[in-house]
Amino acid sequence: MLIAVLLFICCGFALAKDECKQVEGYASWYGKEFHGKRTASGETFDKYKYTAASKVFPLNTYVLVKNLENGKEVVVRITDRGPFVKHRILDLSKASAEKLGILSKGKVRVSAIPLYCVADQEKSADDEYLKDLIKTF
Repeated sequence: MLIAVLLFICCGFALAKDECKQVEGYASWYGKEFHGKRTASGETFDKYKYTAASKVFPLNTYVLVKNLENGKEVVVRITDRGPFVKHRILDLSKASAEKLGILSKGKVRVSAIPLYCVADQEKSADDEYLKDLIKTF
C-alpha cells in the first residue's frame, strides 16, 4: 500500500511538471456574437471579463498570456472550448484582446502558460496580475 501511495505521489508531481509547459501559437478574439451566451463551463460569456476559450488548457485554469509582438500580458480564466480554427490556441474575450493590444489585428502570436506555473517566479507585475484576476469573475 505504501509503495502505491508513493508511486501515485511521484507520478502526480511528474504530471504537474508536464502541465507547466509554455505553449505558443495564435490567439484571436471573440465578443459581440457570443456575448450573453452559455460557455462550455456553464457560465454566461461576458466580453468585458478577462476570459478565453481553449482546447489546450482545462476549464477554469488561469493562464498568463503574452503578446509576442508587443510584450503586453494579461491573465485570463479558461471558460470555454475553442478556437475551432487551425493553428489557434486561444480565443480571447474582447477585454482580454484589448489589454493585449490585438483588437485591430484580429489575431496575433502569443505564449500562454498556466498562472500557477509562474507563481513562484519573481515578477514585478504581481499587482497587475491580481487586477487581471479580479476581472476574470
